[in-house]
Amino acid sequence: MTDTTPLEEVLAFDCDGARLWGILTPAQSGAAASPIAVLVVVGGPQYRVGSHRQFVLLARALASRGFPTLRFDCRGMGDSEGDTHDFEAAGPDLRCALDALSRACPGSRIVVWGLCDAAVAAMMFATDDPRVAGIVAANPWARSEASLAAAHVKHYYAERLLQRELWVKLLRGGLDLRASLGALLGNLRRAISFYRQSPAMGQDDRFQARMARGLAAFRGRLLLILSGNDLTAKEFVQYTDSAPEWRGLLTDPKVSRIDLAEADHTFSLRIWQDRVEDETCTWLSRLGEPATARTMNG
Repeated sequence: MTDTTPLEEVLAFDCDGARLWGILTPAQSGAAASPIAVLVVVGGPQYRVGSHRQFVLLARALASRGFPTLRFDCRGMGDSEGDTHDFEAAGPDLRCALDALSRACPGSRIVVWGLCDAAVAAMMFATDDPRVAGIVAANPWARSEASLAAAHVKHYYAERLLQRELWVKLLRGGLDLRASLGALLGNLRRAISFYRQSPAMGQDDRFQARMARGLAAFRGRLLLILSGNDLTAKEFVQYTDSAPEWRGLLTDPKVSRIDLAEADHTFSLRIWQDRVEDETCTWLSRLGEPATARTMNG
């Protein structure tokens, strides 16, 4: 049996005195050469392999179609040195990884691929780098206490009222009505505060606003991939539909959107993973074309 596992390279680079480690999957022989290289940024807390090896599979799929791909461990995660920190402090890690990929693939334009809070980090910290031609943001994180409450009110409670077992449980006295109503009212109060918030754009230091400012200034392209069976994705859509700083950003021609109606947060079924890989490769191959807004469902 022939071993089809691609040859991969260990890549080490420094970030603020810490040694970071990554895996570079070069473009595979026989694939059409591309001027695009991909940097996979990993959200936390996890490392460069990803849930159900999704980042390994993604990197190898991209490389098989001509796109060299680097996936790495941020400081304090996996094999990398340093203290653990969250996505709001990931700027140095991302910039050092961009430098490392540029050295490994000189002359390439770079696309940053991130899931959840890694997508947020990409929009906050990579949009001002002239080497970055695009960002793939999968199920971006936009959570706050108020936005989570708003998402629960809109999605969870609306769906729950249509479930037969709720009414059976209520009629049989198996539901603590007082506690349930208290939880609903608490979520409603927090949801109302979410819809009323409107701090000035330039004075808002929440990560959601910083992400919006990064995207607004970005001269590259964005591919937005959203799962239909994921509260994180639903929160992001609800937040960006309501927050003033996001008005018009996701309908800009530089943004393409893919909706996967049945998929979960990490695209855990192979059919969903394959779709994400295919859509990413198709979008990467079109980066040199004029920007036109595109939305696809599946």
